[in-house]
Amino acid sequence: MSSSRLRPMLALCFLAVALPAQQRPAQPPPVISPEVQADHKIVFRILAPKAEAVALQAGDILNQPKGGPQFVKGVNGVWEATFGPVDPGAYRYRFTVDGVAVVDPRNAAISESNTNVWSLVYVPGAEFMDPGKVPHGAVAAVHYYSTALGRYRRMHVYTPPGYELGKGKFPVFYLLHGAGDCDEAWTSVGRAGFILDNLIAAGKARPMVVVMPAGHTSAGFGASGMDEFGKDFVEDVMPYVEKNYRVRRGRGDRAIAGLSMGGMQTLNVAMAHLDKFAYVGVYSSGVFSMGPRRPGAAPAAAPPPDWEKPRLAMLDNAALKKGLKLLWFATGKDDFLLNTTKATIEMLKKHGFAPEYEESSGGHTWVNWRNYLNEFAPRLFR
Repeated sequence: MSSSRLRPMLALCFLAVALPAQQRPAQPPPVISPEVQADHKIVFRILAPKAEAVALQAGDILNQPKGGPQFVKGVNGVWEATFGPVDPGAYRYRFTVDGVAVVDPRNAAISESNTNVWSLVYVPGAEFMDPGKVPHGAVAAVHYYSTALGRYRRMHVYTPPGYELGKGKFPVFYLLHGAGDCDEAWTSVGRAGFILDNLIAAGKARPMVVVMPAGHTSAGFGASGMDEFGKDFVEDVMPYVEKNYRVRRGRGDRAIAGLSMGGMQTLNVAMAHLDKFAYVGVYSSGVFSMGPRRPGAAPAAAPPPDWEKPRLAMLDNAALKKGLKLLWFATGKDDFLLNTTKATIEMLKKHGFAPEYEESSGGHTWVNWRNYLNEFAPRLFR
């Protein structure tokens, strides 16, 4: 920049400094949010001087007072609420400012979902998902062209520590998200990368490639989307992974698991292609009808008959069962899909399967799903 152009700019800067304090533009107050305190309490703050009401949406944060934490507006226009202590973990949240949902403008940490984004706060103290002093793998956002759907799609892929050295092949674990979420969710709020890092470093899990595809094929959620996902998964996701990553291709080197919607998708794929998977995990889910139901009502517990019929050849194939090393279910006792899980297990037993089942505390939340991943991953590829 020439000196002739620079001089006026410098003059303006000096003028601003020279102005009396009462004539300078008012600076907004500093805002730190969220602030995780040593006692595991969280302070949320937002600058909204003209707002009349501020609230917090954070469904996974347990033990909240009724209506959530109460925000108080300071004289500087900063709204603040403190609550907890909160159990260690990752939590999504949003503010509602005069009824409008907004992310925390002072927090760069986010977690994506299918149609929106959340702010993210992490409370440390759970060793299995803390970013420990261990070798860390890498997580990549991978775009691929789906021939099944005729458009580009995205998935997230975790590669274990040492993969980048270019040596050896690894087993592959396909990990599916739930309804409303996207392929990014398992690595942000789900902490999958850190969980795998810690398990591998402790020798509790084998190094593996973890593939987290996008479960939704549109902004909605319906039976057609389930079918479209299965087609994309079999025709595009798996071939892409096996072409572009150093993964083994035997049945004993493939696992698949998912939560909620992803749990049903897991069953849809695995029970139609049981010759491809030796390990199957279903978190907070089962087989449920995609038909209309009363808003807020849980799906009918009994698996719909039209789910079994097209899969009978696989369900009743005794030879395929011999290669199935693990069929694992876990659901919280307060989960609205608990009865669906139990009914699905009974249906599979009727066809000669021997599923394992764990009933944990809690409900349909990431608090449970991270724990389920931490329990399931060490069982793989043994």
